[in-house]
Amino acid sequence: MTYTTAAVLGVAGAVLVDLAVLRTRLVRRRVFWATYPIVVFFQLISNGILTGRNIVRYDPAAIIGLRLVYAPVEDLLFGFALVLFSLSVWVWLGRRGVQRTPAAGTGSPLLRLLHRRRSR
Repeated sequence: MTYTTAAVLGVAGAVLVDLAVLRTRLVRRRVFWATYPIVVFFQLISNGILTGRNIVRYDPAAIIGLRLVYAPVEDLLFGFALVLFSLSVWVWLGRRGVQRTPAAGTGSPLLRLLHRRRSR
């Protein structure tokens, strides 16, 4: 399997998870597309450093060959899939109340025990 094929499958899988499996529908929201360029900007910087300094190399036979800031365009596809999948799971868990209660820092039984001992 080429890097290009894997990248396209990653995007397709992430979109499928977003729209059909978790039904978070982030790709249909304007706020997602309005903020995604921020992610792309920093991704291009990090990819440019890693590939421009030959820290990461790609087999020319496995990629299309089109590069953006030294990195193959397939890296942008993988980045998109990673961000979309992560945010979809985060939103899905948040809708189920996983992040709402207990509040951060108070949910662990060990933390509650330590807090009680300090307040005595």
